[in-house]
Amino acid sequence: MKRGRALDTEDPSFKIRKPDGQPPTCRTAKSPSLIEAFCYHEDMAKKRKMRVALQKNRTSRRRDGDLTRAYHQDEDADALSAKGERVRAKGGVSRKRTVQIDTETNSLAVTEDCERGRVLMVQGLHCVVVTEEGTTRRCYTRRLLKSLQIDERSVIATGDWVWFRPAPNDEGMIVSVEPRGGMLTRRYRHREQVIAANVDRVLIVGSLLEPVLKPNLIDRYLVTAELGGVRPLICLNKADLIKTRVIMPIMGLYSQLGYDIILASASTGQGLDLLKRMLAGSQTVIVGQSGVGKSSLLNALDPSLHLKVGNISDKSGKGKHTTTTAQLLRLEDGGTVIDTPGIRQFELADIEPEEVHGHFIEFRAFTIHCRFPGCQHLHEEDCAIKTAVAEGLITWGRYESYLRMLNGEERMTGKST
Repeated sequence: MKRGRALDTEDPSFKIRKPDGQPPTCRTAKSPSLIEAFCYHEDMAKKRKMRVALQKNRTSRRRDGDLTRAYHQDEDADALSAKGERVRAKGGVSRKRTVQIDTETNSLAVTEDCERGRVLMVQGLHCVVVTEEGTTRRCYTRRLLKSLQIDERSVIATGDWVWFRPAPNDEGMIVSVEPRGGMLTRRYRHREQVIAANVDRVLIVGSLLEPVLKPNLIDRYLVTAELGGVRPLICLNKADLIKTRVIMPIMGLYSQLGYDIILASASTGQGLDLLKRMLAGSQTVIVGQSGVGKSSLLNALDPSLHLKVGNISDKSGKGKHTTTTAQLLRLEDGGTVIDTPGIRQFELADIEPEEVHGHFIEFRAFTIHCRFPGCQHLHEEDCAIKTAVAEGLITWGRYESYLRMLNGEERMTGKST
């Protein structure tokens, strides 16, 4: 019979595991050392160490020149340069260090001296953060945090909940970003860009006159909203400038697909009461091309915002940029809204071509009848989607939007559905 090893209850790592699989507990509550040891081990279980690649120092020694002449004059020059001369691509990784990160957030571990806040806007190298007490700070992102998030264009996005270390002069250093809830993203220069984080609704604003309505852009926003887990709401602004019978086809299309759609006018107040009720208490991001009236709608919903508005360019017929960066605003009736700059192109992020058709609601009833399981609805025989388009069960405009997304075309046309 084997002799058991005596248990040392004074050992800080000593814990007793319950037979029913519940978390380990201390042997006795009368021993403060055991309780403290257990809490310490539970906290450390959420943290781990990893090697992080750092960029080389910005200032480096000047590379020696005229090496060819030196080789001919000094027979030992080649051997010496082989040891001391190195060529590295600009910005290449030259060193690494070990840091402690939080396994749940994949960010740097938060310490006791950190405070929690939400990002109001990102401006270049810094961002404005409001704390839970309502004070604002100008915060910078710690360089190591950027090393942990190499796939995103920017580590911090408007709407993020972050932890920062306070600094003098109302400044701070962001060390951790909490996991995001609903968000709106796009692909920009081959990297994912988070437009807004922790939102539950996206307000897609289109113009019925100037600039021209672009259903292709609306369709892209609808797909992106579904990918990000947020509810879409379509708002067609400037309804006072066009006859109702002209609007009905586009209204009927999206309403039949099950999307919420509102006719509104920031000038006359049409539809604003309904829009205000739908946005109350929600975390909303408002999107749309330049000049559709996003800022005008927000000013009409909450006059205390005093957002800057612009006019349509007489030369191009397109909107001028008045909102230059996404900013989080609080509405007087409750809820928040993230006002974003207008865009003229929108590339989908985090989606494979074969997944695109699954985000078109009207396609779902027909795809199961396609002859080939991996049908992309292009040139395949016995394609149920193409048959539905030919029979008018799926509109050509929506099918065209699908083709453009499938082919990776990000620029929008002004064709109506």
